[in-house]
Amino acid sequence: MSNLSQYRNTIDQRYCTDEANRIRWQKTMRFVEGSTFARSKAASALDLGDRTPLVGELENLFGCTFESSCCDLDVDALSGRYDVVTAFEVLEHLFNPLHALLEARKVLSGPDSRLFVSVPAAKPAMLASPDHFHEMRPQALQSLFSRAGFRVVRHDAFRIRRWPFYLTGLKPLLRAIYEKVLIHELAKS
Repeated sequence: MSNLSQYRNTIDQRYCTDEANRIRWQKTMRFVEGSTFARSKAASALDLGDRTPLVGELENLFGCTFESSCCDLDVDALSGRYDVVTAFEVLEHLFNPLHALLEARKVLSGPDSRLFVSVPAAKPAMLASPDHFHEMRPQALQSLFSRAGFRVVRHDAFRIRRWPFYLTGLKPLLRAIYEKVLIHELAKS
């Protein structure tokens, strides 16, 4: 088996204090807090990917401890039953995001459980991230969710940088146009 760490971001002090990540986590929390599902307490929760500071905030919101996945999400099976599953900035790093979504659907506890997902929107090649295997347009993402057996409850898009950043050069200016995070609340269809 290949070394999985070569495809993963390192969750270290630098990553946790990066302004773009902090802005993304704040906007992600606002989106999740806006869910009617978030107003009820969850008995169990799973976060796909490595633990970030966002997970602690989600634990406070949902009133339960989030387990973290520790498997190869491209090929391994998930186990357990969860009221809520989150996959924030994960799917774009996978060779096979459909497998991960099918596994997430399998471990959701019932028809009222939720999957929260965020991914970067597709960008031109000159702005693409080298560690992203998939950056999708909204229509392709919708098709992926549908194929995995989910329906979109609600969705939004947001930027992860403050406006002054976009005025520092040509590439940052292009990021103002193309760089967005697509976030979704999904339920089983």
